[in-house]
Amino acid sequence: MTSVPPAGESPPLPAAVPEWRDDHAGAAGQTIWPRPAPLIGDPTSASARAADPAGWALGDHVTAALQTVLAARRDIRRFRPDPVPPDLLRQVLTAGHQAPSVGHSQPWRFVVISEQATRDQAALLADRERLRQAARLTPDRRARLLDLQLDGIREAPVGIVVACDRRAPAAGVLGRASFTDADMWSCACAVQNMWLASRAAGLGLGWVTLFEPADLARLLDLPAGVQTLGWLCLGWPDERPPEPGLVRHAWSQRLPLDEVVLSERWPAGEPGPAAPVSHLAGPDQQSVVAGRDSGDDLLAVPGSLGVLDAAMNRALALRPDPPVSGTLIVAAAEHPVARHGISAYPATVTADVLAATQAGVSLGAATAQQCGLRVEAVHARPAGVAGDLVDCDAMSGADADALIRQGEELGQRLGADGLVCLGEVGIGNTTVAAALACLLAGLDPGAAVGLGAGADAAMLSRKRDVVARAVSRARAEHGRDLANPRVLVAALGGPEIALLTGVTVGAARRRVPVILDGLVTAVAALLAVRLEPAVQSALVAGQRSRESAHDAILAELGLEPLLQLRLRAGEGVGACLAAQLLLTGLRARQLTARVSAQPALGGPVRRQPPDPR
Repeated sequence: MTSVPPAGESPPLPAAVPEWRDDHAGAAGQTIWPRPAPLIGDPTSASARAADPAGWALGDHVTAALQTVLAARRDIRRFRPDPVPPDLLRQVLTAGHQAPSVGHSQPWRFVVISEQATRDQAALLADRERLRQAARLTPDRRARLLDLQLDGIREAPVGIVVACDRRAPAAGVLGRASFTDADMWSCACAVQNMWLASRAAGLGLGWVTLFEPADLARLLDLPAGVQTLGWLCLGWPDERPPEPGLVRHAWSQRLPLDEVVLSERWPAGEPGPAAPVSHLAGPDQQSVVAGRDSGDDLLAVPGSLGVLDAAMNRALALRPDPPVSGTLIVAAAEHPVARHGISAYPATVTADVLAATQAGVSLGAATAQQCGLRVEAVHARPAGVAGDLVDCDAMSGADADALIRQGEELGQRLGADGLVCLGEVGIGNTTVAAALACLLAGLDPGAAVGLGAGADAAMLSRKRDVVARAVSRARAEHGRDLANPRVLVAALGGPEIALLTGVTVGAARRRVPVILDGLVTAVAALLAVRLEPAVQSALVAGQRSRESAHDAILAELGLEPLLQLRLRAGEGVGACLAAQLLLTGLRARQLTARVSAQPALGGPVRRQPPDPR
């Protein structure tokens, strides 16, 4: 029973409540309450964190151990046959599963392989791709690559394929709406975690990417939307390298840290860190001759198809199995230069044509479909503010580089399906291309600028003035740096031109023909050649358009066009028509009757026709 205090007296305070006390002389009493520390989550307080900012550290011994593991991580290629204990395998997989992921999406999927038959099939795929990749390099690098052991698929007791489940739309995953590949980056973090956990346990792990992703996906029955990051070889190492293998074999050296660290932003007007070295090579002499020889024994006059014969020889030099189909990529972009009255059409036309292309009903898309080509439409947009060329650069250097990289990835992917046709749409982009042509081919604005679709004399005059002012500003602001294609495309280019530059490089690396359309695509191709000279061997000029600078750019590329139809369409229409011509010619060359070599004595030997039975 609870007792009631006498009248006028307060009840006693509970023991858990602190007593009153004076903290400051003359001040009213102040109650000091204990901090309610949570039983879950972070128990620390702001005052405790402020008093000890480094209090979260795990200690010097842990830091030293981590640095040891980081420095000792190696890509292992040689393995012992001893099995990996199940608990150690689970430990490695757990490390991968503890990786950070964008939006906590955890997109990784680990396919563990131990069956010999699957390893054998994967090793065959890797061997094929190794030879394909070697064939794309310069002779010295080709020989050195073939000397290297690049995988341990057959040797390692365990294979792990890390796959990224990309079936959720990017916009529906926190953090992927803008950086759509962040899920792939998350899976790469998982690979790194597994690598470090393996090294700490004394296991070896090798990351093998010598695969066509689609081939590896088919081998493992991966569904559409699940993309592989390659094959991990896991086992006890039969080597204990003190440094990375490619360093030991003089393939490359680790760059000094100070060469890759920048302060605040990429230095304006300075080259910054050197671009990664490329060893891309064009077709070798034997491939070029073999491509030409494929048409020499036809029952036809040598060179009977003229420019088309030369284009077919070029396609067959890239790879002996000619493409049977391909893809039209249409890149669209907005151009602030249109505000200067240099186009007869409103800027909204760009979005309309892009939407029609995506729906498959634009002139370019319809032409591609009739030619048996797939269509891919891309809206090329810089992340930052786009300039009008006259008063400021078209885009930042970072945006130009990002678009080129995006294009390279696209070109690599599309090139897997056959030849690649380039198309574009963007009100004002012939003005952009003319400005670039002035600096790429040394043209005067008066010679570089064409009338354009629907323009009149007054508009032509404005267009020439805009190009002259843009070129003058770029020279004044960038000077000799304009010799760098990346600086040039940022200063005077358009987003779609940067993207198509990358597409051209990526498709050329696939060794597939890249069919050009009008001036805009030819300028993008010339920028690609300035970045990678070997790209030129993959180019085919689809047509000569009515733009004034097109002849000069084709001359810089050393290309003769297949068609001269006085087209103004853009959108890749001319490229598609030329691609259909090229594909038809390649098929005809395979089907055309052939003749025997003439013997040393006597007349020609005629082959007997096939028995109709």
